[in-house]
Amino acid sequence: MPKTYRVAIVGRTGRGNYGHNHDMAWKTHPRAEIAAVADENREGLQKAAERLAVKDTFSDWREMLRKTKPEVLVIAMRWVDCHEEMVLAAAEAGAHSFLEKPMARTLEECDRMIDASNRTHVRMAVAHNMRCCPILDHVQSRLAAGVIGDLLEIRARGKEDRRSGGEDMMVLGTHMFDNLRRFAGDPLWAVGRVMVGGREITRADVNENGPEGMGAIAGDTIEGMFGFSKGVTGYFASKKTADLAGQRWGMDLVGTAGSMRIFVGHVPEVWISNALPGKDPLWRKMEIPAGIGPKDERSANHLLIDDLLTGIEEKREPQAGALMGRWAVEMAHSLYASQRMGGRVKFPLAKRTHPLL
Repeated sequence: MPKTYRVAIVGRTGRGNYGHNHDMAWKTHPRAEIAAVADENREGLQKAAERLAVKDTFSDWREMLRKTKPEVLVIAMRWVDCHEEMVLAAAEAGAHSFLEKPMARTLEECDRMIDASNRTHVRMAVAHNMRCCPILDHVQSRLAAGVIGDLLEIRARGKEDRRSGGEDMMVLGTHMFDNLRRFAGDPLWAVGRVMVGGREITRADVNENGPEGMGAIAGDTIEGMFGFSKGVTGYFASKKTADLAGQRWGMDLVGTAGSMRIFVGHVPEVWISNALPGKDPLWRKMEIPAGIGPKDERSANHLLIDDLLTGIEEKREPQAGALMGRWAVEMAHSLYASQRMGGRVKFPLAKRTHPLL
């Protein structure tokens, strides 16, 4: 019979809340037993306790960790400023971690989180839900079978809503960087341009305390190019505009025999065209075999949980593990580093502190 895991959840009402409903994803997972919840906000804690049907509640997550001794600590809030501290404490307590993305504010923080997890032999998962998505697994197999010929390039865009530019890159662009690596392999180098108001940024344009505790950000326009290990060139952009805000979030894959468009989300939608350049594009929706999910946000989160628990039991890095989470942050920061240096940067980045500071 599959093992059930003792889980503690920490959220912060008004300061990251519970992310994309990660508390309820664990509550409804058949292999999780919610032991306690912590929230520094009294009203938020009461609501969470009712929602999760738990009696043990804490205003201090450290006390919860010490007293309840969970096997998994769910770091549910989307604000990033507390991620490192909580993961390090969980590792020292022998608890595995599940945390909302992005993983951390800097590569230095990511490195310490990975080192602590490796030293204490615990696992960590970062909620890049598309990394564990069977729909994209199917897309990957179709690409390998040559559905659009040899892959030439991938063009990804952020959500480009009110957060366009630096904030968009860190909040939603990390999904794009993770998917770029899924299809094109590890990046070897990057070139980036960061602009604000139509001009390139200066040090004075850096917001050292960006929203959602994400640390330093800059720019209302970001453009980047990557060279990948599989010989593919990749692009990422996020630009503040008034048109189609939020509707371009996704990526275009261009091959020698066609193109593919992936509209990303908890349930990705995939369109494909095999028309020749200059001809009617003849876009059609890709057929996904019956039974391949996820169906909604919760089932997408359940796949992430399955991935972490399997990683724990098989003593391996989860698919959506810490190494993947760090790569997403590193790709984002490479564009800042390139802008600051005025040229191409190579991976891994030598500077592990924030490149804007």
